[in-house]
Amino acid sequence: MCGIVGITSNKEVTTRIVNSLKKLEYRGYDSAGIATLNDGFIKEVKCEGRVEVLEKNITSSNLQGEIAIGHVRWATHGRPSTINAHPHSSETVSVVHNGIIENSTILKKILEKKGYNFKSQTDTEVIAHLITDYLKKNNLKNTIIKVLKKLHGSFALGIIFKDYPDLIVGARRGSPLAVGYGPNENYLGSDSYALKSMTNKVSYLNDGEFCLIKDNQVEFFDTNGIKVNKKILNLSQDNQDNDKGDYKHFMAKEIDEQPTTIKNCVNEYIDKINKQINIYNFPWKINQINSIVLIGCGTAYHSCLVAKYWFEEYTSLDVSIDIASEFRYRKLKFKSDCLYVFVSQSGETADTYAALDICKKNKMKTCSIVNVIESSIARDSNLVLPIHCGPEIGVASTKAFLGQMLVLYILCLKLSFDQKIITKKIYQEKIKNLLSLSNLCKKTLLTDNKIQKASKEFIKAKGSMFLGRGYSFPIALEGALKLKELAYVHAEGYPAGEMKHGPLALIEEGMPVVVLAPRDNHYKKTISNMQEVIARGAKVLLVTNKSKDEIQSENIWEKIEVENLTEDLFPFLITVPLQKLAYYSALQNGYDIDKPRNLAKSVTVE
Repeated sequence: MCGIVGITSNKEVTTRIVNSLKKLEYRGYDSAGIATLNDGFIKEVKCEGRVEVLEKNITSSNLQGEIAIGHVRWATHGRPSTINAHPHSSETVSVVHNGIIENSTILKKILEKKGYNFKSQTDTEVIAHLITDYLKKNNLKNTIIKVLKKLHGSFALGIIFKDYPDLIVGARRGSPLAVGYGPNENYLGSDSYALKSMTNKVSYLNDGEFCLIKDNQVEFFDTNGIKVNKKILNLSQDNQDNDKGDYKHFMAKEIDEQPTTIKNCVNEYIDKINKQINIYNFPWKINQINSIVLIGCGTAYHSCLVAKYWFEEYTSLDVSIDIASEFRYRKLKFKSDCLYVFVSQSGETADTYAALDICKKNKMKTCSIVNVIESSIARDSNLVLPIHCGPEIGVASTKAFLGQMLVLYILCLKLSFDQKIITKKIYQEKIKNLLSLSNLCKKTLLTDNKIQKASKEFIKAKGSMFLGRGYSFPIALEGALKLKELAYVHAEGYPAGEMKHGPLALIEEGMPVVVLAPRDNHYKKTISNMQEVIARGAKVLLVTNKSKDEIQSENIWEKIEVENLTEDLFPFLITVPLQKLAYYSALQNGYDIDKPRNLAKSVTVE
């Protein structure tokens, strides 16, 4: 989602602003812009579209400056356009903004009555004019305090001022924001990933805080303007290659990296010599936990759905799952013996963070499963379990999904063994199976030809369905989501047994239907449901595992076979063909696979 970069320095910074914005492209965006102070005036260059267009416009306009703010925008208020792109400026103030100002319409009417003219359809332009208005009667610090209290909603802000030529103001409520430190210059960023190219020393703003950043000084303040001391943290070192290499798209690369993702994660959590799980910093005794709530959004929510089956099977815990955007608005009954687990790739998902914040305020036990250990969700959780999959650039999550499921499975096994639900023998057998998972995933990647062929039918269809039972049902949901995200094809995931209760009415001649039927406890029932679909004229793409037993049907359109392993680990393998199906379907239509329309990688607004 929207990204912010700011630099205040004693040398020219526009090139580095652009380079940092390129690092934020993976978040998903539709326009970009930059503002600098030059010759005593605020100057903007903005564009609809990609940062490469912005870069050309900056070169042609010869924009320079020793202080600048930049932005990539994901549209909320106002359609994507050059006028609606950030920054938004008055004659004296320029603002970049992540988040949503919920009372912007009311504030705009007040400011229009005072004579302020608005150019854009955005909520952000209100902030620029509101600061301008308050500066007429207040000093800078009091202006910031009063303006922030006027704004309702969520925001991360970067602000520069005509009359303060060496200063960037940053402010946070809800949306993440970080400050970076360098020699004779300092930085502001919505994403530590963007700052890593310039520094590995950062501090993070907490909700309600703001900061004053100069090239040689940084000060932090709370909501009331009282000075706050901040720790300077060292960012973790990424040794990963963040280039596509020989791949056409990051998504293709990240799908193929999944065996390595599994191997790295297993190596982090499994003691191969003693055949046991190592979560050294687990802060609670097992008798202090009697229930568990798994919380996520989108793909992360689907990983929680899979995990629900594991926790029910292997632990005595009461287990429930929740969509983060719904969690915070319900009448919650918190339990001191409940563990709340928050799953997020970026660790900055606004709805998931809000759910965590509620639990934190009620002094609940919290655990986060994230890919970014410096993220807001990680920092505010009692326990952090990284998924160790390396940077995921493609907006549609692939390797992070497998990483989330894997850590949830490992956590489940640990709690099961600690509760003495499974014996040591079974515990060590399951660890042995985990050690073989990477190699089996690698073999499962070799299913390209049949999937490429099948993808041609999916892009021609007006809709499709994904069916599964048990562990396969959440994977059906995830497969349908991937096809929607990437190929813009309507797809729905259903429990296979539910087809006869309504959705069967949608089946018509030639409709492609994916049936997930690994040979597990649900296999025979799923095959029966498959026959019901075939009888109505559907073209079935069956995903199952290798076996000597032939499936009794002459009417299956295509069959994909994954490797054999235990039933509880099938979700990892049957996911891979569905990722490839979505990828090749999008490829057939020439879509922007790494940056699907209207979507963002890190969803930092509600």
